[in-house]
Amino acid sequence: MLGGTQKIIEGLTADTIKTNLPTLSIGDTVSVHCRIVEGDKERVQVFQGVLMARSGSGINEMITVRRIVDDLGVERTWPINSPLIAKIDVTRHGDSRRSKLYFLRDRVGKSRRLRDRRRGIKHTAGVIGFKPPVAPAPEAAAAT
Repeated sequence: MLGGTQKIIEGLTADTIKTNLPTLSIGDTVSVHCRIVEGDKERVQVFQGVLMARSGSGINEMITVRRIVDDLGVERTWPINSPLIAKIDVTRHGDSRRSKLYFLRDRVGKSRRLRDRRRGIKHTAGVIGFKPPVAPAPEAAAAT
């Protein structure tokens, strides 16, 4: 009985789930374009910060974004599928080993930054003094 009810709820909420979202990973720097209604006027305000947490699934999925304003941390939590969110842009992909970055609340200064997610050896080719590893020549290995 419970499985049938769950399918009905998912069927009703399927049309309100947004499909045009970029891939959001924890540690990414994102810009959340949020609609703000003041009286009869509506404007879009951008909130840019680090994606700290994701929770829930389906229609109930939430994101928490943290940014620093005047040396004070500000965190906002939104439902991803809310009509108040106009769009979400990923500015930078950060490297994170955790699913919740609550430890950033205690960090100050440069230790607050996350590494940029880069793959492969090609990104280190421009570094001064970097020498790529060289495989031994096949005839030198055969001579020994």
